[in-house]
Amino acid sequence: MPKKSHKNQRTAEGAYRFGEFDLYPSERQLHYRQKAVALPPKVFDALLLFARNAERLVRRDELIDALWPDTFVTDTNLTNVIVSLRKLLGRDAIQTVSKYGYRFTMRVLGEPGIDQATYATFLRAKELATFRSLDSMASARDLFSLCVAEDPMFAAAWAWLGRCSRFLEKFKAGPSVNLDLAQAALRRALAIDPHLACAHHFYTQLQVDLGESREAAIRLTRRVRERGDEPESFAGLVHALRFCGLLDESVRAHERASALDPTIVTSVPHTYFLRCEYEATLDSYGGTRYYLDAAAWAALGDTSRATTLLQERLAGPLSPLMSVLMASLASTLAGRRDEATAMMNGPEAAHEPEVLFYLARHFALLGVAGDSVRLLRRARGEGFTCSYTLTHDQAFAAIRDDGGFQHEIRESEIAEQDTRRALHAAGG
Repeated sequence: MPKKSHKNQRTAEGAYRFGEFDLYPSERQLHYRQKAVALPPKVFDALLLFARNAERLVRRDELIDALWPDTFVTDTNLTNVIVSLRKLLGRDAIQTVSKYGYRFTMRVLGEPGIDQATYATFLRAKELATFRSLDSMASARDLFSLCVAEDPMFAAAWAWLGRCSRFLEKFKAGPSVNLDLAQAALRRALAIDPHLACAHHFYTQLQVDLGESREAAIRLTRRVRERGDEPESFAGLVHALRFCGLLDESVRAHERASALDPTIVTSVPHTYFLRCEYEATLDSYGGTRYYLDAAAWAALGDTSRATTLLQERLAGPLSPLMSVLMASLASTLAGRRDEATAMMNGPEAAHEPEVLFYLARHFALLGVAGDSVRLLRRARGEGFTCSYTLTHDQAFAAIRDDGGFQHEIRESEIAEQDTRRALHAAGG
């Protein structure tokens, strides 16, 4: 096999690559079509910061602190740097995010220290993961596995491997080792790069399912305090705060994440559902759909539409727990009480406190107070509370006078107040 040329090896392993540019951090050089381009030091530093944070918001104060540490400068200095970069790269290469900062929109095709072919595999896997279907996530997981096999220090690939593995654990049928893989991959990503934003976001999704929702919310609150506005951290807070029953705060975290990055996807549809805002649930629920829109249509009174959606999706490959969640709602809506209760009393829901809450809601729709309270107690023990939903959702109306149910409301309120105090102490 012929050896790579020195130039190709250098381009593959030492540069950020975007468009027809190669940016070499260690040599402080920018090449355009393999020819050196002279840049003033501040312009080079800004370009390097943008390349390292491609497609993410870079805050104005972050740029100023990086370019002019311990020096007072006016906004004009930063504006001049941005103008210089736009003249070089094209006006659309750097997007202004009003009131916040800037985003580098050119697609980065390579990073220093990562083989070019491995990085291309990584980008292909990320594209597949955005579809969020079982097949695309399984294919993405396999490609991310190839990336980390080729480069065990590729932190972002480890993080995305963890994300895909957790998704497949939740939704895919058949035996799985994806939960263990998700834990190992995400912890590996954070060990390599403790500040990797996507790893913190993905780890939050796993952490709350493992019963650590309050710890996740505190961790992300401290991260925001230390590192400033970061859309991934606010997206994680949407998830963690909802699990802690802090629904208003969860929505505000979504609004902040979306202001910082209009393309970011959060779990806010579930927050709207728990706030009994079913139209907002449907408006915000995108991607591959499973349970939530059907439950929202049912809550709005369109039982026929909800049933049709559930029946269509139950025909596909689903994890046992997701099948129970969707099939039990279909049976509940059809009035098949014994069938629904038998399903919900079947397989144990491990590491799924939000699913436990939804199943408790189904029991309440059937008027089965004892089983509903039992699952609510389990969900609370695993870090999921939502006193607002228990108090306002009409699904719980039939059991609202039950003593055990009233006890769960009080215990949920206490847990939520404790979380608010803990977040305040953490600087939230």
